[in-house]
Amino acid sequence: MVWLRTWQLGIKSLLLHPMRSILTVLGIFIGVASVIALLAIGEGISQKAQQQIESLGAQNIMVRSIKPPAETGGNFGDDVKAYGITRAEKNLIEKTIPTVQSVVPIRELPMSFSYTGNPNVKPIDGRLVGCTPDYINVVGLKENRGHFFTDVENNNGASVCVLAAKLADRLFPSEDPIYKQLFLPERNEYYKIIGVMKHKDATAAIGGSLAAQDFSLDVYIPITTMKSRFGDRLEKRSGSSIDIQIFELSQLTLQVDDVKNVPKTARLVDATLKRNNVNRQDVAMVVPYELLEQAKQTKLMFMIFMGLIAAISLVVGGIGIMNIMLATVTERTREIGIRRALGAKRGDIIHQFLVETIVLSVVGGLTGILVGMLCPNAIILSRYALQNFAPGMYAALPESAKDMTPQIVWQSIPLAFGISVVVGVVFGVYPAIRAAKMDPIEALRHE
Repeated sequence: MVWLRTWQLGIKSLLLHPMRSILTVLGIFIGVASVIALLAIGEGISQKAQQQIESLGAQNIMVRSIKPPAETGGNFGDDVKAYGITRAEKNLIEKTIPTVQSVVPIRELPMSFSYTGNPNVKPIDGRLVGCTPDYINVVGLKENRGHFFTDVENNNGASVCVLAAKLADRLFPSEDPIYKQLFLPERNEYYKIIGVMKHKDATAAIGGSLAAQDFSLDVYIPITTMKSRFGDRLEKRSGSSIDIQIFELSQLTLQVDDVKNVPKTARLVDATLKRNNVNRQDVAMVVPYELLEQAKQTKLMFMIFMGLIAAISLVVGGIGIMNIMLATVTERTREIGIRRALGAKRGDIIHQFLVETIVLSVVGGLTGILVGMLCPNAIILSRYALQNFAPGMYAALPESAKDMTPQIVWQSIPLAFGISVVVGVVFGVYPAIRAAKMDPIEALRHE
């Protein structure tokens, strides 16, 4: 009954000054909401980054050909540049490194595509990708209509192609593209369409080694067909100048037999590619497994940093509680003197003031939790508002901000609430002790 009475007195004292109590609660409320919201944003950013890396495949190793800078010249004269991965290197890696399960060669060329059956459709710029049938498994593509080309079609160098979903919709808005002819105006060549893939989201750029990959305007053909029709020489004319590049493969995607073998295999691949030149600059290797491990470490550091920033708000809220409670002690000096004169012990005074600080902390913590959990919805609504009412500002946002959705870290809720109560108690102890130590006679004389 004594404790119940103490709680009743504490709550009644707070309700006598509602505005002051609300302002005191505000500090704790902001701190708790900040902890939950900032950690949710950090988790959302981290998950998005990890998804981008995981989409590359944890058991994959990617080796890209890098075009040398224009000022460095080439191996066959100032206007001719030979660079990148060769087919001989692809065969060497495949034969000499036992942990490599498969090697998928890829060659990419910028190209325009058209459909002569519909003269109203202008040529569309996209990417011509020469690859093997294993490409769809490595990249994660899925068939929508028709089929991807087979090993037989690849070995025979068949003039067949498979379209990305967006390109198919643009070239054939009202027709089924299967078994129709895709036209390459720049080459005056035709390819029979045998399949259409499902939509695949673009992947983000990984450092400076792997550019962002947009699959929406791709056309896939057998790599043997690309070799026989295009060769290894690419010419680009711009006015009176001509840029000639000689490269065999744009990328090798290696599948390793076990995730545990990825780091060791990556070192062997690097040594193989640089066996004749340790300073080779025309290839770059990306190891998603290592990037994923780094992302997890970065996530931990980021979450700790965000948590510390939010915890500062809780400390500021605790200082606000101490400040208000010290002022309250001064205002209620005569009340304290009367209670002591009527037989209240020092412990009773301490309990009453601690109850008030705990109530303030709990109310601030609970309201902070409710607002913090609304963070994902608030971010989505803000993004929607920007997209519809301020498209310029929305377009300026980084891609990660456009796609990221905050993810509530459920461990942060009890953590933030527990800290808010502890902060309230810690910062409320001093005012409570100061009130309890008052001399009853001096307190009664206080006006």
